[in-house]
Amino acid sequence: MTSIMTNSAAMAALATLRSINSDMEMTQNRVSSGYRVETAADNAAYWSIATTMRSDNKALSTVKDALGLGAAKVDVAYTGMNSAIDVVSEIKAKLVAAREPGVDKTKIDKELTELKNQLVSISESASFSGENWLNNTGAAASGTKEIVGGFNRDVNGLVSITTLQVNTTSTTLIGTTTESLGILTKDIDADALDPNATGTARNYYLIDADGTATTAGSATAITLTATTTDAQVDDMIRAVDSMLTQMTDAASNLGAVNKRVSMQEDFVANLMGSITKGVGRLVDADMNEESTRLKALQTQQQLGIQSLSIANSNSENILQLFR
Repeated sequence: MTSIMTNSAAMAALATLRSINSDMEMTQNRVSSGYRVETAADNAAYWSIATTMRSDNKALSTVKDALGLGAAKVDVAYTGMNSAIDVVSEIKAKLVAAREPGVDKTKIDKELTELKNQLVSISESASFSGENWLNNTGAAASGTKEIVGGFNRDVNGLVSITTLQVNTTSTTLIGTTTESLGILTKDIDADALDPNATGTARNYYLIDADGTATTAGSATAITLTATTTDAQVDDMIRAVDSMLTQMTDAASNLGAVNKRVSMQEDFVANLMGSITKGVGRLVDADMNEESTRLKALQTQQQLGIQSLSIANSNSENILQLFR
């Protein structure tokens, strides 16, 4: 039946054209944005996952920056400690030289004074971002410092922060306020280091940070005079060697932390890349597929318009019956 009130063919063609236009609009959005899932309406589950992981990636980016800052602090402390080890090794060599008969100990002491000043300069200069792990100006031990090392999300969606810890108490070279906190300012019992220990403490210190001859006031400064005995020089060598051992241990710990920070930096960078790839697989549009679909839809749209035009022209043919 042909009706001038209801054009079924035109209605069908119009419905098809609307569907084609809707698909074309969606495909054009994907082509222009590059996303297959751009909003929650596109795919609520994938959009939620992608949004959460993008947020975590931003947090990991901050963690990477924090690791860089922490690495810089460790590098500065290690550089200072390594330089101080060289200076203390030189002091040890000078004391061994002073043990030789006929040596002018007062001249060697002048060299020792300059080497001590260099140690003070190194410890005070080893500062980065307001933190100095070699020079403690406080009354208490510097304790453990933390470096933000990771951002974690467990299976329940709960987040936590991973930190790398550095015991800066063991790296303190000079305790300005409390001298017993510094490797170079605290008292070292040479008798405990003597193979033929007498049981009577013979304490020595290398640097007098506060100018009061150590906190306890019972130790002897590692200095040389014309009257310094060979036994005293031996004690000084033992004390300096003990300091050197402690400094070497501290440098080893800093080196281990530095390696851990470097490994964590690489891991975080790789993790960020993996998360980015994973999110891309969920929400990125396949541009080859979408461009092909867009071309097909453009062809379908043209055919749909042509079909609608034909359907509308069929009603006009009825006029021929009235002529």
